[in-house]
Amino acid sequence: MPAMSSPPERHAAHAHPAPPADAPPITHYENFPVASMLCPPHLRAPITAIYHFARTADDIADEGDATADQRLVELALYRSGLEGAPEALARWPQVFGPLSAQREAHALPVHLLHALLDAFVQDTEKTRDGTGYRTHAELLDYCSRSADPVGRLLLHLYGVHDAESLAMSDAICSALQLINFWQDLSVDIPRGRFYLPQEDCERFGVSQADILARKQTENATKLIATCAQRASASMQKGAPLVHRLPGRAGWELRLVVQGGLRILDKIAAMDYRTLERRPKLYAWDYGVMMWRALWM
Repeated sequence: MPAMSSPPERHAAHAHPAPPADAPPITHYENFPVASMLCPPHLRAPITAIYHFARTADDIADEGDATADQRLVELALYRSGLEGAPEALARWPQVFGPLSAQREAHALPVHLLHALLDAFVQDTEKTRDGTGYRTHAELLDYCSRSADPVGRLLLHLYGVHDAESLAMSDAICSALQLINFWQDLSVDIPRGRFYLPQEDCERFGVSQADILARKQTENATKLIATCAQRASASMQKGAPLVHRLPGRAGWELRLVVQGGLRILDKIAAMDYRTLERRPKLYAWDYGVMMWRALWM
């Protein structure tokens, strides 16, 4: 699922301001701020609208007892709301009402919203079929739809459009998505979600049977460590973007970057044993994150 998507128990909470009157409250926990107090006030409404669009799509793809095929039908109906289909607008007025207003006010690139839905569809299909990703490059291609559009939408709102900044944003967002994968192996694998690239599993001699059984072998530990190190390298590659965003936006991004890196610290501290359990952030970790953000 995309980087902004995660069930309520999945990550430590960040404080959120009250959303606009025409938007439902943010109730899901996330591993990064969503329209937080650091967000420029005039951008809270569009960011909240984008969040609820992605959050609702994630719930369609993820929550309840629907079959995969039923989810795909529902996602297709939901997608039609981007084109103004009356049935979708009536079904999800709390999503498409605010989103339509913000699309008009800020000229949001609709192809990025479609890309997010493409990712939900892909994830649903792969879960249904029990397939994963052959290579790391293939997994990054998925991230280019599941995560990178979020960053590009935010840069659009901040008025940042140059190619170098977009590339840095993609690196950060893909890193966040990868970090979600590697911290949540103990949860995703029992649900039929496989993100460890098959090519890497073969290189480290980790069998599909061991992964399904969540056996934390020495080779599995080396595999997860390599995956985590790639995510860290991607985050470091994108980190200079914090100096390109104005004012509050740059400070919020610092916390996003440090939040991802802190999760990686936690994964390393537990010897990469995320097939057994997921890492947890504690109150003092946020102090570490803020201190490091000051020195970026």
